[in-house]
Amino acid sequence: MREQNVILVNEKDEEIGVMEKMEAHRKALLHRAFSVFIFNGRGEMLLQRRALKKYHSGGLWTNACCSHPRPGEPIEAAAVRRLREELGFSTPLTHAFQFVYRAAFENGLTEYEFDHVFIGHYDGLLHPDKDEVGDYCYKNMDEIRWSLSSHPHKYTEWFKIAFAKLEFHLQKVPLGMAG
Repeated sequence: MREQNVILVNEKDEEIGVMEKMEAHRKALLHRAFSVFIFNGRGEMLLQRRALKKYHSGGLWTNACCSHPRPGEPIEAAAVRRLREELGFSTPLTHAFQFVYRAAFENGLTEYEFDHVFIGHYDGLLHPDKDEVGDYCYKNMDEIRWSLSSHPHKYTEWFKIAFAKLEFHLQKVPLGMAG
C-alpha cells in the first residue's frame, strides 16, 4: 500500500502542513476531509457499509463515500475521484456545508477532521470496490433517522454527526435545489 498524505489544517481550514495519513490519525491532528451524500431520483440516500478490513469502522454503515484530498488536489476534484474509485460512478457534486468533528476509536486512531460535505444525485448502476465497500443500499431520510436512533452502533461516528447537519441543511436548501 502506497503512503497517503493528508493536508493538516487549522480550525479555519487553512493549510498548515502535510503528514502521512495514519500518523495524523495516531496523533489526532486536524486534517482536511470530505463526505459525499448521494440521492437517487426518489430522494433516497445511498448508504454504504464499509468493508470489514478498513482500518477503522469496518462493517459500519455510512454515507456514499468519505476520504481526504491529496496535497495540491482541489477538494471537489478529490470527492469526485473517490466516488468513482469506491463506487464506480461519477456525478456532479455541490458543496453543501462543512464542519469539524473528532472521534476516537478503540484501535488508538482518532479522526479529527475539517469535513467538507458534498451532495450529488445519481440513478445509474454502481460498481463498488470490494476493498472499500462491503454492501450498499438506498433508504429514505425517515428510515435512516429511525435506524440511527434505534441502532446507532451500526453507523460510523461521522455519519451520525453529518446526518443531523445534513437534515438541517436540507431544510434550508431542499434536494431539488441542492445539486
